[in-house]
Amino acid sequence: MHRRKFLQGAVAAPLLSVLAWRPSQAQAQVQGWPSRNVTMIVPFPPGGQADLAARPVAAALEKILGRAVVIENRQGAGGAVGNAAAARAEPDGHTLLMTLSSVVILPEADRLFDRRPSYELDQLVPIVRVLADPGVLPVLTTSPYKTLQDLIADAKKRPGQITFSSSGNYGAAHVPFEMFQQSAGIKLQHVPYRGGGPALAAFLGGQVDITAQAPGPVKPYVDEGRVRLLASWGGKRTAELADVPTFMELGFPGVEYYIWAGLFVPKGTSAPIIARLRDAMRDVMQNPQVTSVFEKAGSPPAYLDQPDFVRFIEADAARLIPAVKKIGRLE
Repeated sequence: MHRRKFLQGAVAAPLLSVLAWRPSQAQAQVQGWPSRNVTMIVPFPPGGQADLAARPVAAALEKILGRAVVIENRQGAGGAVGNAAAARAEPDGHTLLMTLSSVVILPEADRLFDRRPSYELDQLVPIVRVLADPGVLPVLTTSPYKTLQDLIADAKKRPGQITFSSSGNYGAAHVPFEMFQQSAGIKLQHVPYRGGGPALAAFLGGQVDITAQAPGPVKPYVDEGRVRLLASWGGKRTAELADVPTFMELGFPGVEYYIWAGLFVPKGTSAPIIARLRDAMRDVMQNPQVTSVFEKAGSPPAYLDQPDFVRFIEADAARLIPAVKKIGRLE
């Protein structure tokens, strides 16, 4: 991804036009929108971080917009299928995308294979960030691994034999594991699935040894004593993960990864609609019925409005794209 192109093409022009537009003009242009139900594409199956972000947001948006907001789980290719569908959608405000941090990575991964990307990031306009959690590395409580060092020691004895599940190649659970493997000098066996939900189910069912997840989807299993967390991909410990050490504090500098969820629309969506969505999402992210869902799931709200979200994406891309290039092709 060309970050300058992204900022100019996907964000800067729509953002400038939003800032330039007058409220009276906006009200006139947005009148009649939405004229039908709104589709919110989630490019992963139910049960993962994107779905966790989408459902309470969609329910709250319905009340504000006065139209149904229908979740469409359109999974495949680590999220690329749903991201591409949103990028190609009519930019009339009736298609939204709730996606994850891998949206930044996937076009670059396609280029590693000399493939034409199914979408480019500059075809999508960020609206707001909803969640942003450090990834965590869980094991079943029946696992022999009590600490991250236990896992590393076993991986060095049995290279390529310890399996981990992910949401797909170069996805939000694959890249952090590649960072970890490179830093620790170990080799694990990657088993990609079609989303974070199936990857979690495979882990819970004992089909793989370990996985990477956002804290929210895995928290119920930690609470019931079925799962324990060995490490967090955060830069520092958080209040929600106070007892979980980070990879960085365990001696792996640079092993940092956040699974964030954000709302996007297709490029070309009008400035008044974008501004209306920003206003609506500001209300949604202050709604106790929404925030309580996230907090109970162990994934506290991480709201950023469009300007700050754009800067956040740029910084995240600056870290993640070099990491993907370092991973290189998966043979």
